[in-house]
Amino acid sequence: MTLLILGLALWTAGHVFKRVLPGVRETMGNAGKGVAAVLILAGVLAMIFGYKAAEFVPVWQPPAFMVHINNLLMLGAVFLFGLGSSKSPLRAKMRHPMLTGMVVWAVAHLLVNGDLASLVLFGGLAIWALAEMRIINASEPVYHRFEGGSLGGTVRLLVITVVVFAVIGGIHTWLGYRPFPG
Repeated sequence: MTLLILGLALWTAGHVFKRVLPGVRETMGNAGKGVAAVLILAGVLAMIFGYKAAEFVPVWQPPAFMVHINNLLMLGAVFLFGLGSSKSPLRAKMRHPMLTGMVVWAVAHLLVNGDLASLVLFGGLAIWALAEMRIINASEPVYHRFEGGSLGGTVRLLVITVVVFAVIGGIHTWLGYRPFPG
């Protein structure tokens, strides 16, 4: 569990570095981006290996129907992740679509995983995303809405969402996690 928690800490440090220490980050230039990238990558690796190595400690037994709710939420999470860099006019409707997607992703996974390591991982990432939104809003109080976009951008986003969702489902199945009942 220690490695998992370390991974969350590194992930958080890499992401908030720019917001919490903007002067230091700016002084470092491209090296600052490199430091953040290394922290984030190390965090991801530590979370993966820490989660896989964590002892299974059951906290609750999720009902079987939660798989369906998880899949619906995951479709929404993938859409929100993509919305953040899409050419859809829907992008102007939400300040933090990718971070909101992270919260939805985390909640979806908490609905189907009732063990302690999942609570730490997915709960920790949900808390990080919510905190990151607050940090961004405090450091950049003026929000410049996305302008433009087209119906074609929205259609492209929807197609990409379905394809990425299917790929994620395939990867989960390949890894031995069955995301689709049947």
